Amino acid sequence: MKGRVNPLPFSFMRFLALLFLASPAMAQPLPVVQLNAGMHLIRAEVAADFSTRSTGLMHRKSMDTNAGMLFVFDEASAHCMWMKNTLIPLSVAFLDERGSIINIADMQPHSEQSHCATRPARYALEMNRGWFAARGIKPGMRLGGIPGR
Repeated sequence: MKGRVNPLPFSFMRFLALLFLASPAMAQPLPVVQLNAGMHLIRAEVAADFSTRSTGLMHRKSMDTNAGMLFVFDEASAHCMWMKNTLIPLSVAFLDERGSIINIADMQPHSEQSHCATRPARYALEMNRGWFAARGIKPGMRLGGIPGR
């Protein structure tokens, strides 16, 4: 064994360095905006890049009543959402560039079923399932506070 170098310490040090460098990025909370649907206030985390949109609300065990996640897409298109690795039931409202609701879909946890905008959407807002219906919020209504509007 003499003369043979054990690569473990170097590999382990590389692993620690990567973990250290990646930790701040993973730990940073998403930006939050306050939206409104009429008199109802919404505290929405903003998922505006590919990575945060891909992760979305996966692995979360709960969400506050008036909390949600606003997905900001690079362009208006017939975007679709699914619930893989998502633990909580959600409703999604697809919004056009003005913030008007196009359609709303209820989604089941752990489902890979696609729920799509019925026409080009620039945004999607996920809330706890039934949130929109319980407040009488329907397609055609406009949300206030949409970023970049």
